[in-house]
Parts: sequence; structure tokens; C-alpha cells
Amino acid sequence: MLTEADDYTHEAVQIRQDFVRERTGVSLSHVTRYSFDPKVVGGNVEQFVGVAQVPIGLAGPLLVNGEHARGEYYVPMATAEGTLVASYNRGMRLVYEAGGVTTTIMADHMQRAPAFVMPSAREARAFAGWLDEHLPEIKEAAESTTRTGKLQGIEKYTAGRMLYTRFNYTTGDAAGQNLTGKATQEACRWIRARYPAVEHYILESNFATDKKSSQVNMLHTRGKRVTAEATIPNELFRRIMRSDTALMFRARQISNLGGFMSGVNNNGAHSANGITAIFIATGQDAANVAESSAAYVHAELRPNGDYYYSVTIPSLIVATYGGGTGLPTQRECLEMLGCYGKDGVRVFTEIIAAAVLCGELSLGSAIVSEEWVEAHDLYGRNRP
Repeated sequence: MLTEADDYTHEAVQIRQDFVRERTGVSLSHVTRYSFDPKVVGGNVEQFVGVAQVPIGLAGPLLVNGEHARGEYYVPMATAEGTLVASYNRGMRLVYEAGGVTTTIMADHMQRAPAFVMPSAREARAFAGWLDEHLPEIKEAAESTTRTGKLQGIEKYTAGRMLYTRFNYTTGDAAGQNLTGKATQEACRWIRARYPAVEHYILESNFATDKKSSQVNMLHTRGKRVTAEATIPNELFRRIMRSDTALMFRARQISNLGGFMSGVNNNGAHSANGITAIFIATGQDAANVAESSAAYVHAELRPNGDYYYSVTIPSLIVATYGGGTGLPTQRECLEMLGCYGKDGVRVFTEIIAAAVLCGELSLGSAIVSEEWVEAHDLYGRNRP
């Protein structure tokens, strides 16, 4: 009988592997091959049995003119979708020749969203005012649980006799979902002990919309709000992409309307592609793509024919410390970008935004030049 203490030994893993072979008849020739000690995955996965080997391609150089990311980067992308890396690489070449991508982080918030049940709507209103008056003490209670988390403020929304709140934090180089949960729990205990009118509270009311895209987070930010922008001459579109800025702008207008009609939360082409591939390569929580891939795209056709293009990602949730970032393969990928560990998260944020912009321009060009389907036929077919 295995205990929790020895669950990550080679012997424990072997028992589980033998169990799978016996029950399924599968030899596990590949799942069981990995290069690290099983002990390193404690805290990342339970009942460890092996690894999923996802191919990693390299795109670049990506030229970033950011406030934190400056220079050329080679971007690891883990994917099984043929043409994806090639497409992002092509976009990076286009933007490189145009002088690179300018990136700007606009906001930084991670939330936990408790709801408080009060005796009446008037009590809920009074309690909202009390929270404002006692914010310094609440902040002290919350931050007593963390070295890096900082409570910035509390948003408040009433409905009936309930007060929905959003506790906004900065979380350093961690993504911060666990950090904010622990800090907000301590803050709620402090509040409950000092405000007897609170009948009940629930630590997460679904107003943080964790791992679900939402309008509130697109407007108010969850994670990092980052904008990437570039201006590309028409000559480069014609030479590298075999497309044209006037045609690109016309297509952008059409796709904006199509997105509006369909009700999407993203008027771009495929930001989830690049974000997911980078997330998997670098040990991010892949489920956060649900929020992180939302995007606002804006384009302008300049009088001289240049094409201004920007992508704003309002809820990019990333980390360079904690979670899966310390696993051996994922750490190497972050180190390739110069982002692993302390003070790396803002560099990483800007690299991802810049890569997304390049991917958007590449796919948009492929569509207007009618090369999209042809590219998949040539490079994206793998049918065993």
C-alpha cells in the first residue's frame, strides 16, 4: 500500500504503469519515457504515470521593442497543429523587417471574488461603505499571508441583499490564483469577525470568472492587460506575404462585422493558437487560455499605404515562477526566453503579446492571398 510520502518514487510510478498495462493491454512505450526524477512533479500532478510528449517548434527571431522585453527572442511553441509554427515564424519575419513590435503593459490585476449575504439591500449598501473605510486594515490582513501579493483595492457590486466583491491584487511573478485565494480568505475572516451583520460569505462567487472568458475581465483585466502594435509598409506585405495593405484593411472591416454578428469576444483571427502553444511549452496553466485568448484587434490604413495593427490582450494570465514553470522541460523553454524566475513575468507577457500580433498578421495575409488552405495541404497533413 503506497503512502502519500512515497507516491512519487520510481517504484510507485512503476506500480501504476504496470497496472495500466495489465488493465488496458497497452505497452506504454512512450508515455513512460521521461528525463526527470518523479519527485519533481509533486504538487503538479497526482497519480503520476508518465508524460505527454508534445512537439516543440521554434519561431523567430521575434523583435520586441517593449518596456521590459527588448531585443530578439526565439519562441518555443508546443503544438501538434501543422503550419502553426511556420505561420507565426512568417509573421515574425514580416514585423522584424518593419522594425519590430512595440509592447505596453497597461494593467495588472488578479482577483478573488467573494460574495457577502446581508440582512437587506440597505445593509449591503452600508457594508460596501464600511469596506471602503476599512480598506487599510483589510489590506493588512490579506497581505499577512503572502510575500509578493499586494491588495490594490476592492470592487463592489450589489444585487438584492448580496454584495459581490472583486479583491484585486498584484502577484509578482506568479499567476496568483492560489495566492489570492489564501489572502482573500484571511481578509474575509477578518471582516466577518468585525462586521456581525454579515450572515454568510462565499469565498468565490464566480465573479472572478476563473478560467472562463467574461466581459467584466475584458474591461477590468484579470492577469495582465497588454497591447502589441506595429506599423508595416505595404512593400513588405507584397514581398513577404504576397498580400496588400488595402486588401488587409478591407478584410479587417469584414471580419469585424462578422465577429459582431456572431457575438465573439475576440475580433482577431487565432490568438488562442499561439498562446496555447507557448503556454504548453513554458508550463502555464493551459486552462487559462479560456480567458487569456480574448483580444481586441484594431487596424488602420495610413494615407501612405502603411498598415498600423494592434492587438490588446486584456486578461493574459502568465507566470515565470511557481506552478508548472519549474518543471524541467518547461523551465528550459522559459530560460530560452530569458524569463524564468524572479522579474521575468513582464518580459514574458510582452513576448507573448508580440508573438500573437505576428500570428494574426500572418494568418490574415494567408486568407486574403488565398494561401491558407494550400498551406495546410502542403504542411499540415499528417494522417497515419
